[in-house]
Order: sequence, then C-alpha cells, then structure tokens
Amino acid sequence: MTRKTFKIDPDEFAGKVVLVTGGTMGAGEATVRHFAAAGARVVTAARSKPSRELPAMFVAADLSTPAGVDTLAGVVGSDVPEVDIVVHMLGGSKAPAGGFAALDDEAWQKEINLNLMAAVRLDRALAPAMIARGSGVVIHVSSIQRRLPLYESTTAYAAAKAALSAYSKALSKELGPKGVRVTSVAPGWIYTSAAEAMVSRIAQAGGIDEEAARQSILDALGGIPIGRPAWPEEVAALIAFLASDRAASIHGAEYAIDGGTVPVV
Repeated sequence: MTRKTFKIDPDEFAGKVVLVTGGTMGAGEATVRHFAAAGARVVTAARSKPSRELPAMFVAADLSTPAGVDTLAGVVGSDVPEVDIVVHMLGGSKAPAGGFAALDDEAWQKEINLNLMAAVRLDRALAPAMIARGSGVVIHVSSIQRRLPLYESTTAYAAAKAALSAYSKALSKELGPKGVRVTSVAPGWIYTSAAEAMVSRIAQAGGIDEEAARQSILDALGGIPIGRPAWPEEVAALIAFLASDRAASIHGAEYAIDGGTVPVV
C-alpha cells in the first residue's frame, strides 16, 4: 500500500495551542506532527514517554484517572497558554475476548475510564477557559465500532465509544452558543505500526504473505469498499480540517473515516 502524504500550510495554525491526548503513536502521533507542521504549538500527553522525538511538549499522565487529568490540566494552567484546540485521541481496548460473559465490572470500568471519562474530565477542566473567551474547538475521536461492535472482544470499548459520541453531541449543544465548536471523528481500521505488526503476526502464524493477511482482516470487518485501511496521516488531515477556520460552520457532527466500512446511511 502506498502511504499518503499531504501538503500542509505551515502557517494555518500559527499562534494556536493544540492539545492532543494519546499523541505518542499511531494516528495520535500523526495528528501531533500535522498540527506542528501547520505552525501550532502542540502539547501531548500519554502514560509513557514517546520512543522517538516529537515536535510537541510531552506530559506524562495517565488520563484514564482523575489524577492524570489533574496533572495535565495543571501543566496547561502553568506552563503553556490557554489551549485553543483539544483533540481527544486517547482510546483503545485491553478487555479480554470471550463475549459479554468475559467482561467483569473491572473490565467495563477500565474501558469506560479510558474511552469516555478521560475526555469528559479533560473537557470539564479546559472548556471553561474556552467559554470565557468565546472561542475554541473540541474534537472527540470515537470509532465506527459504536455502530458496528465486535461482540467477541470489543463490546465494552464499543459501548464506551457510543457514549463518547452521545456526550460529544450533547456538549456541542451546550458549547456552540458560547463560541466553542465541538465535533467528533469515527475512524475505522487505521494502518498504524501496531496494525502492521498484527498483519505480520497473522501472516507468520498462517504461513501466508502479508497481502493475504491484510485481506483476512478486511474480510473479518465485512470488507472495506476502497480495499484498504486508512493511513494515520489521513485521519490527522481530517482532524486538522475540522479544527481549522475552513470548517467554521461545522459543529455537532460526527465524521466517519472508514473507507466505506459502515454499510448503511
């Protein structure tokens, strides 16, 4: 597959401060790099330090906990100016496979804390400053699994992302009249380094080449009409557009970036 590259206006976000959660790998890292290349001052947060240099201020914080959100909000309040754009990239699933019966209360709570409450708590900390000055953008990254849950392994993740989408819509109703735009993005399969490693594992385990391994994943998803997953840079480009002045009238909407995976209107 040919990786996508984009021409980026180096001044589009000049003078803006952008906070990207979970920005140390995958689509989160691509989003950090896109905003930085477009002139923004970028802050990112994750539990562990990035393995390679990022054009961003890094804050070590576990945002699935109230203490981690407090740590990040404290840094924003003391070390950087007020945030203009918040992008909630943080998310994922570590729940065990086995369907609903394999998910105990602790597994459910972990998925909810990571995929919903991290965004809720951070918005609660940062949105008041946006409201006070009458401007700002909040973007929540959900997932197409909120509409197409995979019951074997991601029921709790899908439910938490569905809640995130509903919360995002409600927040848009409240913040829009106060000058703060709120949107959400729902990716499908993104071809990150983790996805690439998964393809390699499937190929080795099945004694097949990587193209056949990729096709097996496409088949499990019910097919992707464009025939491939999205590149992280494509997700980042959509997020940057929604955060830009070019999207000034886009508010309260969710945009799927899934190559046509969701088969319904």
